[in-house]
Amino acid sequence: MKIVKVKDLEGTDRDVEFNAGRSLRILLEKDNMGFSLHKTIIKKGTYHWHYKNHLESCYCISGKGWIKDISTGIKYEILPDTTYVLDNHDNHEFTATEDTVLMSVFNPPITGDEIHQKDGSYKLINNN
Repeated sequence: MKIVKVKDLEGTDRDVEFNAGRSLRILLEKDNMGFSLHKTIIKKGTYHWHYKNHLESCYCISGKGWIKDISTGIKYEILPDTTYVLDNHDNHEFTATEDTVLMSVFNPPITGDEIHQKDGSYKLINNN
């Protein structure tokens, strides 16, 4: 059994600033859970991501915004207690109309060394 307190991750290598905000990486590949878990704080603004090598699901804790499926142009409102599931490596834009806090799950799990590439994806890194 393991207990992780997000406040204990602050200021460590699991506290990652990125173009849209901050990712507190609660579980990573090396934790051997088969997925990674992140508290993601998105700053107000519009951001493009396209996880070609990972599936992602996000649960909104606070804030609000929109997710737009680039392939269809359809937009979905994201509010607290809403989950969006990117189960087809969906090319998408996320617009945070205010700072938004998400719990994000990635499969395969990220290692912690990933950064967003120009196309909005993470490179697939396997440290095993």
